[in-house]
Amino acid sequence: MVILGLTGSIGMGKSTAAGMFRYLGVPVYDADVVVHQLMVPGGAAFDPVIAAFPDALKNGKIDRQLLGARVFGDPVALSRLEAILHPLVRVQETKFIKRYRRAGRSLVVLDIPLLFETDGEERCDHVAVVSAPRFIQLQRVMARSGMTKAKFSAILSKQMPDREKRRKADFVIPTGLGRAVTFNAIRNIVDQLGNRT
Repeated sequence: MVILGLTGSIGMGKSTAAGMFRYLGVPVYDADVVVHQLMVPGGAAFDPVIAAFPDALKNGKIDRQLLGARVFGDPVALSRLEAILHPLVRVQETKFIKRYRRAGRSLVVLDIPLLFETDGEERCDHVAVVSAPRFIQLQRVMARSGMTKAKFSAILSKQMPDREKRRKADFVIPTGLGRAVTFNAIRNIVDQLGNRT
């Protein structure tokens, strides 16, 4: 089974690309969705996150905006949060891979925002990076609720630059030239790597 890592900086269109892989029948592991599931009340990360960041608790839930505001300006706090979340996310990733390997799938996608930053490419056979021009990235990100230029800059400072990601990737998926171009690039990757059920 081929494991394709899918990554890209914030606002590059990774979620759209992941949806296109799904549309083509490729199982996609979404690390962001797993993080959300882990942090709901009763999730495996809920108690450890609240113990480390009690000010993130609001109405019995983890307030992701409060938590984000707490960790993005503080590298020590961010490292503490990552130390809680990353091992739990890896457990779910391993289960995902085993499930689809047993099912006889020939291709799966690991949608991981910080793939290169966490050495996740070592667990992948190939890596695809989504990329768009900087002005499109900025438009997409600033349209998000609660986003500020300062928060955007803080997020980018934690991510490998787009040009470096593109250099390290096996495939670059353009997301700033229209959906048809993006879809064709993804279909070509699926055709090349195989997607037999």
